[in-house]
Amino acid sequence: MAGSTNQAEAPDIPVIDYEGSQYRANFWVNQGRAYEDAAERLALQRLVPAHGGRIAEIGAGFGRLANLYLGYEQIVLFDYSRTLLQDAARDWGHDPRFVFVAGNIYTLPLASHVLDTLVMVRVMHHLADVGAALRQLRRTLHGHSVAVIEYANKRNLKAMVRWMARRQSWSPFAPEPVEFVELNFDFHPEWMQERFRAAGLTVRQQLAVSHFRAPLLKERVAAEQLAKWDSWLFAAGGVYPVAPSVFVQAAAPAAGKRAAIGSGPGDVAAILRCPQCGQEPLSLVDKNLVRCLRCTAHYRRQGQVWDMKEPAPATT
Repeated sequence: MAGSTNQAEAPDIPVIDYEGSQYRANFWVNQGRAYEDAAERLALQRLVPAHGGRIAEIGAGFGRLANLYLGYEQIVLFDYSRTLLQDAARDWGHDPRFVFVAGNIYTLPLASHVLDTLVMVRVMHHLADVGAALRQLRRTLHGHSVAVIEYANKRNLKAMVRWMARRQSWSPFAPEPVEFVELNFDFHPEWMQERFRAAGLTVRQQLAVSHFRAPLLKERVAAEQLAKWDSWLFAAGGVYPVAPSVFVQAAAPAAGKRAAIGSGPGDVAAILRCPQCGQEPLSLVDKNLVRCLRCTAHYRRQGQVWDMKEPAPATT
């Protein structure tokens, strides 16, 4: 099946790059974010089906949340950073259900209608073109898929207090996104709802998460206990979110039928899409090389990571 040309979708959209960063060590390990991790896990356990055929986490990084997906037959960890995925592969590469794919979300190299479940956490706030990204995500879904997507809430309690105290210039009630640091955005919930609708995604549930993201509380209350308290507010807070993080469970009821491919390790080429021309599926040349039948671009697996960011020579 041939898809539409991807390059026209996002020729110049900037992408934040964690290539070569120490994101795991510098942001998560012993960095005072055990509560955020625990709260996000509770939210995902509530929204993500525990079992299924194929799941993909978009922006999976080093695989922080990968153990939540072990009820699936095939688990795709996707990220822009090859090095973060290599880190994930060191932890999970022994499990043949895992597939590691590096690429650009705006030219998402996953084939259409192949995902039963999609998860994206802590990625939306880096997206300069939310609509373009959501269109790519929606394309990978079929009519019975579940997508769980998190975004940073502009209308959070801290921002409201700071704005009323005249300690910040932007209003948390204004609908447009705010870029507080380059390629770091907060989004108004109503603005996000419009983007979901425009992309053909129907929001079924909405949870507000991380209500207690305050240093004093995190120092005095155990992370698991704080996350448990937070979970009591998830659903009620989702009606009018004022927490810094919002999780939505969405569906694409008008999407096509599930692609008729299996979920095993041998199906890797069948779930990939050429980021250069949009052709799908790709053809398996050998266990470490796939080829596009339209534009003849080749993409290689380096170690355990399929590098779909740039074409590779057919032979090296």
